Amino acid sequence: MPAGQGICLFAVMQYRRNPSMTPGPRLDAVTNGESVALAVSGSWVVANSMALEQLVNTGVRKAAQARSVVIDMAGIEKLDTLGAWLLARLMRACTLTGGQIELIGVPARYRALIDEVRKVNLDGSRPAEHQNKLLAGLETVGRGALDLKSSLMIFLEMLGGLSAVIFRVVLQPRRIRLTSAVYQLFRVGWQAVPIMLLITFLIGGIIAQQGFFHFRKFGADAYVVDMVGILVVRELAVLIVSIMSAGRSGSAYTAEIGSMKMREEIDALRTMGLDPLEVLILPRVVALIVGLPILTFLGAMAALYGGGLVAWLYGGMSPAVFMARLKEAISVTHFGVGMIKAPFMALAIGIIACSEGMQVKGSAESLGLQTTLSVVKSIFLVIVLDGFFAVFFASIGM
Repeated sequence: MPAGQGICLFAVMQYRRNPSMTPGPRLDAVTNGESVALAVSGSWVVANSMALEQLVNTGVRKAAQARSVVIDMAGIEKLDTLGAWLLARLMRACTLTGGQIELIGVPARYRALIDEVRKVNLDGSRPAEHQNKLLAGLETVGRGALDLKSSLMIFLEMLGGLSAVIFRVVLQPRRIRLTSAVYQLFRVGWQAVPIMLLITFLIGGIIAQQGFFHFRKFGADAYVVDMVGILVVRELAVLIVSIMSAGRSGSAYTAEIGSMKMREEIDALRTMGLDPLEVLILPRVVALIVGLPILTFLGAMAALYGGGLVAWLYGGMSPAVFMARLKEAISVTHFGVGMIKAPFMALAIGIIACSEGMQVKGSAESLGLQTTLSVVKSIFLVIVLDGFFAVFFASIGM
């Protein structure tokens, strides 16, 4: 044993024989050259946290320049997790200075606590690594591609499962749950009529007002009717109704199915021999496919009515002139283009909403996240589909 360390141990033994011990926390230090003996005594508990913090800071300063440190815990009367953590912090601070440390006199009842606390955060805090911005950007792109692939696989899996269920129901019509489908149609169709009519009415009126405001500079008021009619019937009615349905019905589907997943109701259906796709998802998707074209038609009529009302009150165009011009501007082809899009958009919204509901885990945070993803993905896919349809119909001359 080095001479300095032996002297420190002798000082600690002398401290043990000292009868003047107080129940409060104490940390006495005996310095001999490059060696320091620290005698810990009293009550090292959370009630004395402020005093303990000062004692530990003092001990760290005294042991900072020492080559060897001996900590004697024979005088400990009470020790809890906070006291053990402060002692561990003192030992780590001594170790960081490069000195040797020895812990002696640990009471048997506190040995396990000291050992457990000393195992925590052994690595300490590491400085943040500098990351190349180019590599970080490539990593973000790669992760985005993987997420896109995962989302596409989930969508295709749901589409394939739904197709198999439809084929099975066609072969056995008794399997279709007509009551559930009618109820879902009531929810996504009839109950959505007021808000759809209001939104599309306002959109039609706004487009007409802006058209008259700008076209009047060129003396082309009559062409406002053409713009409103074609834009509403071909694009805006189905687009606005689909986006509203994604936010209203799609989010409801995801929340409902996600809640069933959290409460293990879907697992219960499988246990009873029932297919969740057939019981829960097919009626909802069918209701959307039937209800969305109806809402699109009603929305188009409401938007045209709003445009005609603005043309009469703001543009000074009589309803008869508006109707005559509208009859010349739009045709059945324009109306058919808008109506053809509606079932496909309804199918996309239904599949995304239900598939995101099936991805919910066992927490409320997961339910909220999947509901948000459902709405965002549905709106994004609706707009992408509308763009594809626009290019397709333009290429075939419709």
